[in-house]
Order: sequence, then structure tokens, then C-alpha cells
Amino acid sequence: MATLIFLGASKTVTGSRYLLDIHGKRLLVDCGLFQGAKEFRRKNWEEFPVPPASIDAVFITHAHSDHSAYLPKLCKEGFAGKIYCTHATRDLCEIMLYDTAHLMEEDARWANKKGFSKHKPALPLYTAQDAKRALKLFSPLHYGEDLFLMDDFRVKFKDAGHILGSSFIDMKTSFNGETKKIVFGGDFGRPDRPILRNPVQAFNVDYLLIEATYGDRAHGDADPYDEIARVINDGVERGGGIIIPSFAVERTQDLLYVIRELEEAGRIPVLPVYVDSPMAIDTTEIFEKRISDQDLSSRVLTIKGKQILRPKNVHFVKSVEESKAINTSKGQAIIISASGMATGGRVLHHLRKRLRHRENTILFVGYQVMGTRGRRIVDGQKTIRIHGQEIPVKAHVECLDVFSAHADYYIMLAWLMGFNRPPEKTFIIHGEPDACESLAEKIRNRFGWDVTIPNLGDSFELEM
Repeated sequence: MATLIFLGASKTVTGSRYLLDIHGKRLLVDCGLFQGAKEFRRKNWEEFPVPPASIDAVFITHAHSDHSAYLPKLCKEGFAGKIYCTHATRDLCEIMLYDTAHLMEEDARWANKKGFSKHKPALPLYTAQDAKRALKLFSPLHYGEDLFLMDDFRVKFKDAGHILGSSFIDMKTSFNGETKKIVFGGDFGRPDRPILRNPVQAFNVDYLLIEATYGDRAHGDADPYDEIARVINDGVERGGGIIIPSFAVERTQDLLYVIRELEEAGRIPVLPVYVDSPMAIDTTEIFEKRISDQDLSSRVLTIKGKQILRPKNVHFVKSVEESKAINTSKGQAIIISASGMATGGRVLHHLRKRLRHRENTILFVGYQVMGTRGRRIVDGQKTIRIHGQEIPVKAHVECLDVFSAHADYYIMLAWLMGFNRPPEKTFIIHGEPDACESLAEKIRNRFGWDVTIPNLGDSFELEM
């Protein structure tokens, strides 16, 4: 028998953590930060539900913060086993974990300097040294490579098409002479996106964990090229800058790809494009290095000599001085800066400067979690607190989901149609309550499967 405990991403889209006790091993699948509302963020500071030293291994589906960025804290508290993921995920985690630690340290220093924290002194959740400790434990694998933790327990990573290196984790074991398989879905991608391969099909699944970020929504038929061209051209006509809070991993690279394509097609003017995020710049270098993880179309363009992530007038901004200089520039420009939900990072300085002016455009290009600063801006809040100051929101605000890296419910159902038999139980994870309920009902109605929506802390016995 095995025990599965849901330690995060239960009826919410953050803090992915799943504990599997099986055959005397304690395994943690995903180790994400809780983000968004304060009630969730506080969980990052709580004592981990089991002693971290008792965990034998950690498996990471992909490098996004809500799936991997708690790792330094887990190691700080005693975890010393191996961390398994794909090679691209390991490369991206090296960038992301150091960047997250740096932001935490900087935010603590800024809070102490300005005195707007309730804690005296304000401290980071973890430091760059903790991130370094975690990175030493990584043991990356290739897609499809067999990992045997025991003679009768095999693990594989399979391409989930969500971001570079993303995977769903396929664990197979023997129980009472029968083979049993559990699949941890992580985040699931969309077909036919720039750069990435399509998600791989799963078979012979007995227990399935599947995300519901868009469990109650369809992406619609809007073309991402049309939508980005519209917003950029409208912003140019408005006369201001175009500020895009963007996730450093994947979303920024998607934007660079599409902006280059639109420029080359003459559909938008060539503007200065500032990528103002050291993490996004390093990530772009990883994308350019890991050509083998890209889809065939991107590889063909690369062979033809095309720099697919380089618009004509792109500037990669690493230093603080260069970042500050952008805000003193009076010409029109596109500024792509992390973080994607405006929860921290350099984009806050651009927003603090430009939100108050009507000629500017703020473009969000991904899902904004409830409670985040990005969500409040999108929902029309009149003022936004940034670095202890209330900033009026007068800029034009747009929010597009055409670049969402998450599958909608149509894609999820289409993927499930490829199963050769029903799972014994399907768990709906990583979605807001309404989205979870909606996807669960759709799966029950269409396939007649046994579907459960776990609460945080729920435990299930699995026959495997």
C-alpha cells in the first residue's frame, strides 16, 4: 500500500507539494512556494508537515516557483536526499532559485530601509547560500529515461509541453503481483505553441493527479499574434510605453519570439524592446542552448540561421543602473520585466513610475492569482500599494490569456480521451475551487471516472 498526502495546490493554484509514502520510501513530488494572498504566503513560514530529513527524494515537474522554489527552505530545514527533474528544469532552477533568493534578500533589505515591514528586522525566507545547498542535490534525467529507486519501482519524466523541461512524472510499481502506475500531472501545456513540443500521451494509469487552472474556462480562438499586434499598435498610438509584467521562464521567451515574428511581417513598428530581468535574460540563454528540447519548427529556423528570440532592437538589461535608465527615457518602448503577477522584482519600479500616466499601457500576459498585485490591477482597483506607497492606476490595462502555458478544459479532456482505460481514481489539483469543481464534473459526465478534489492535508491510501 501507499499513502498520498496533499500538502499544497489543493483548491488553489499555488504551493504544489505532494507526499507519497511507498514501499518504505518517502517521496515528495514538487516543492513549490505558496504565492498570492497572505493566508497562503504565511504557509511558507510554517513548519513543514513532516521532518524534511525524513524525505528520501524530491521530484520536480518543472521550474516555476510554485512547483520548485521551496526547495532551498526544505534543504535549510534538513532535507539531504536527491532532487530529480529533467536537465532543462535543473538549468532553469539554477537561475530561478538564485534569483528568488536574491529577491527575498533584497525585499528584506528594502523593507528594513524603508520601515514598512511589521517584522523587526525583516528576514528572507531563505538566502542564496540555501539555494546553493539545494542545487548540489540535483540529479537530472532525460525524458523517458528509467530511474529505479527500488527493483520494483520505476520513475520516468515525460514531456508536458508547459515550459522548457516541464514534465509529468510517471511512477510504476508492483503490488500483489500487479503493475500499478501513478502519474503526477504537474502543469499541462497547450498544443502548437511556439518553441515547445506538444504534451506526450499517458497510458495504463491507475492514479492520476491533474491540474485545473483553466478547468472552468476555454482559451477561445483569439490568435496570439493578432492580440499582441493589436495591443502594441494601440499603445504606440496612445503615445506611451508598453510595460509587460512577464514570467521570466517561458512567457518572456514566447513574447520575444512573437514580437520578432510580427516585426518581420511588418505588423508592428520596430520599437526598443527592453528585457529588464536578469533571470529572464539567463533563461533566454538556456533556451538558446537547449535547442534539442524545442519543437521541430524552432529547430528548423535555428538551422536556417534565425535568432528566434531576438527582435531587431532588443536590449537585455542586467544592471540596476541600466534598469533605472529605462525610466528616464522619453521615447516609446516595450519593457518586459519580471514578475508576471507584479508580486516583486524590477517590474514594480516600472509600474510605480508609469501606472499613474494614461498614455502608458500595462499588459498582463498570463493568469493572475487571486490576491496578487497583478490580479488587483486587472480587476480595476483604483490605487495599488508598491513599496509602501499608494500609486493611482490611470494607465490603460490589458490582460491576455493567449499566451497561457496552461491547457484549458477542452485540451485536458482531449488528452484524457487518449487514455486506454479509466484510472481507478483521478485527483483534481492546482485550481481555484470553482475551476476544480467544473473540471471534475466534466470528467465525471464525459468519462464516468471516479474523481476527487482533495483538501489541503487530505490523505489517501492507494493500492500500489
